[in-house]
Amino acid sequence: MATEEIRVRGTVQGVGFRPTVYRLAKACGLYGDVCNDGQGVLIRVSGSEEALTEFVARLQTECPPLAKINQLTRIPYEGKFNFNNFVISSSVNNDIKTEIVPDAATCPQCQQEIFDPFSRFYRYPFTNCTHCGPRLSIIRAIPYDRCNTSMSAFAICPECAKEYHDVENRRFHAQPVACHVCGPAAWLERADGKSVTASMFSMLDDVDAVCTLLQKGEIVAIKGLSGIHLACDATQETVVQKLRQRKRRYHKPFALMARDIEIIEQYCSVNAKEKELLTSSAAPIVLLQATGKKVVAPSVASGQNTLGFMLPYTPLHHLIMRRMNRPIVLTSGNIADEPQCIDNDEAKEKLGKIADYFLFHNREIINRVDDSVVRVIGDKVQTIRRARGYAPASISLPPGFDNVPQILAMGSELKNTFCLLREGEAILSQHLGDLENAAAFNAYQETLNLYLNLFEHKPEVIAIDKHPEYLPSKLGKEFADTNQITIHQIQHHHAHIAACMAENGIPLNSPPVLGIALDGLGYGDDGTLWGGEFLLADYQKFQRLATFKPVPMIGAEQAIYQPWRNTYAQLIAANLWDDCQQQYSDLEIVKLLNKKPLKLLNQLIEKKINSPPASSVGRLFDSVAAAIGICPEECSYEGQAAIAMEAIVDVSSLNNDKEALIYPFSFSFSDSIYCIDSRPMWQALLYDLQQQIPQAVIAAKFHKGLVNAIVEMVKHLCEENLIRQVALTGGVFQNCILLQQVSKQLETLEIKVLTHSLVPANDGGLSLGQAVIAAAQLIHEP
Repeated sequence: MATEEIRVRGTVQGVGFRPTVYRLAKACGLYGDVCNDGQGVLIRVSGSEEALTEFVARLQTECPPLAKINQLTRIPYEGKFNFNNFVISSSVNNDIKTEIVPDAATCPQCQQEIFDPFSRFYRYPFTNCTHCGPRLSIIRAIPYDRCNTSMSAFAICPECAKEYHDVENRRFHAQPVACHVCGPAAWLERADGKSVTASMFSMLDDVDAVCTLLQKGEIVAIKGLSGIHLACDATQETVVQKLRQRKRRYHKPFALMARDIEIIEQYCSVNAKEKELLTSSAAPIVLLQATGKKVVAPSVASGQNTLGFMLPYTPLHHLIMRRMNRPIVLTSGNIADEPQCIDNDEAKEKLGKIADYFLFHNREIINRVDDSVVRVIGDKVQTIRRARGYAPASISLPPGFDNVPQILAMGSELKNTFCLLREGEAILSQHLGDLENAAAFNAYQETLNLYLNLFEHKPEVIAIDKHPEYLPSKLGKEFADTNQITIHQIQHHHAHIAACMAENGIPLNSPPVLGIALDGLGYGDDGTLWGGEFLLADYQKFQRLATFKPVPMIGAEQAIYQPWRNTYAQLIAANLWDDCQQQYSDLEIVKLLNKKPLKLLNQLIEKKINSPPASSVGRLFDSVAAAIGICPEECSYEGQAAIAMEAIVDVSSLNNDKEALIYPFSFSFSDSIYCIDSRPMWQALLYDLQQQIPQAVIAAKFHKGLVNAIVEMVKHLCEENLIRQVALTGGVFQNCILLQQVSKQLETLEIKVLTHSLVPANDGGLSLGQAVIAAAQLIHEP
């Protein structure tokens, strides 16, 4: 007989892990106990060597659906052992090193119960078990026990208590377990304050009434799992336009929810990988190719060839969608760029003039978590927004990062996440949005404090972006000063590349890779704005080898939202404006630019007033889009013009290898750095516009030319620096065409290509890069 202490770390709390341990220990004839503590799950067990070996093997192969074992250690147990059976013991509080589980979509068994008239969970909107339901959104503290969640407000009834304590039941120790008798309740309210009853609609209940309201063309605010959404019928143009105007979200695509895969397939093509994502426990929004067989209202995703679909992921949504034979819009319940509402009273105040009705419930949302967004490119998942279903699951770091001290990385100002780094793993927050908005920045600080408390994280180092005006960087400096903590300032594009390296498992002391970071902008080491960078980088340091020719961003931030400014700056930088006046004065873009205050703009450029030079490939995309007539005057969100241009690309031109269908770029070398110049591209593009070449063909030629320029530069730099590994990162590489074409051509050259999957290529992944760079610099400090 042997007696052991088995320590299990990972995602092992709130996922039915202890019941699994109990069941397997019984099956193997073992004695002892199992409990949750701050480090994960602790098992004290006694039995024969053969039984213990079988037990450990089965523990790993029969792990519960939502569990993930990161580490399992076995040591002889030396303490008192007074067990003659196997039991589940109470949780123990100690230093927190365990994980918090992401919220999980409704499992098939719970789905079946809510539609079964003979089940006590029939039509109960908050049905859950150990395999599904709320986790991050309701938790206040670790260990994950009911008293540490917002379910503490609901006393468990005898029937639920019976299932909770029944080890053979899948609700055994399911902390949010509840039913009609003892749990949260949902109700319908009118935005105008008048009374409403389900009998007005002859429906089963208030939740069912929501479906009828949506079918009638009403806008309903729905309090869900981790936030409040605004919903309407996605096939009715009038109500979709009304929602856009009321919400002040004029162009950005809306997310859609459909009852099942079959309805989604009426509007989009869905391959096996996309179906797997849609039906996964994370249940993200998946960007799918629209087929045109059936169409949603034009205003749902104007200028796009993709639609973002998700399936119902809570019993509440399943019940609402039961009779809905078409998609609904399900977008964040907020105004413009503010955080999503999570509180009933807050929703009434802020959404009262947007929604016609509210579906509320009385379970408090502790942690606001947006819907995740992913897409499939080739056979690989690309995460665009990492939030519900994925956060805050930890990301295992590569070899070499095992024993670093606790680090906090503050992230970027746009598409923000922050990162806690500890003992070989990184914990990224959910997507927190653009922090320029005061309410969003306040929510960022609240979420940061919640995480620091939940994980008892006491950082010894703070990592921030080098941009002196970024709000998270300023907050990081204040935090460091107050707590006398070392601060590391990390260059933006280096962080992008390091994030890509880390998620691809590149060990700490590996030789440098060639990182290509293409984005909107980031603060460069020379004080200018970078955004088209080729960096020789490892985790500690980098060398800038090449870039795109810097072009003034006339009006600074205004250039992000007025693409014509970038077109004019590009033409001036290429010395082509006189040609435009003489040879191309009849072009629409030239006519448009001639209506602008060009003398003033020229003065701004010459005197370098509010017109910082930027090597931004994001702005290059905007400039080309505006030149061919896509959103030339104004965009309501960053990248709108570039995304619309990608959507119209002529596929036949894209797949044609003729040199005439590729716009040329030129290369130069000065001040120890290579430069890619777009002047020849503009000369060819202006000529094509004059020849009335279709938009779609010009868009294809630009994409192909840019791909060709990037690949040629990579070939040269790899040969010169003896590199065979390239990392593609930055928000521009969310462009499907660019990512696929560059990857394909580099792989043909036998160059290994690293891309993003676990974290976004955009600034949503930046905090991971900041954290690992700070860790590497710390490890190698003399």
